[in-house]
Amino acid sequence: MIGGWWRVRLIAALAALFFLAVAVGIRVLAGDGILSSAGPVAQHSGTALYAALIYAGAFVAAPRLRPPVAGALAVVFCWAVELFQLTDVPRQLSEQSIVARLVLGARFDPVDLLWYPVGVLPLVALHQLWARREPEHPMTVPERVRRGSR
Repeated sequence: MIGGWWRVRLIAALAALFFLAVAVGIRVLAGDGILSSAGPVAQHSGTALYAALIYAGAFVAAPRLRPPVAGALAVVFCWAVELFQLTDVPRQLSEQSIVARLVLGARFDPVDLLWYPVGVLPLVALHQLWARREPEHPMTVPERVRRGSR
């Protein structure tokens, strides 16, 4: 039986796979290959979905995070990756590896800095609403109650 924090991890992992599938699907439907330069819809949706994937990944790594904390961490991580693109390292790595290109990108785009919160903030709000509606959700039950102490 899967429950508690493992349930959070499983849901987060499935959400991350969903965000990845949607991002790839948009690129395919837009006629762009994963490695080609994308049009504005594919580019900006991909940026927001990348941030959403990072948000979900935060819960795979640390399922006890609160949604606002996970959201802040996801946006800061995305901004750090974007700013890292000001160096030549991500471009060089992207030329050698598809995975590096998908994770690090290749070139800095200041507009992306605005799209990362667009991908994360709605998820934080939805996550907060969902956690409040689920009385047994691990994020709504105080830690002392989960441990059985008073």
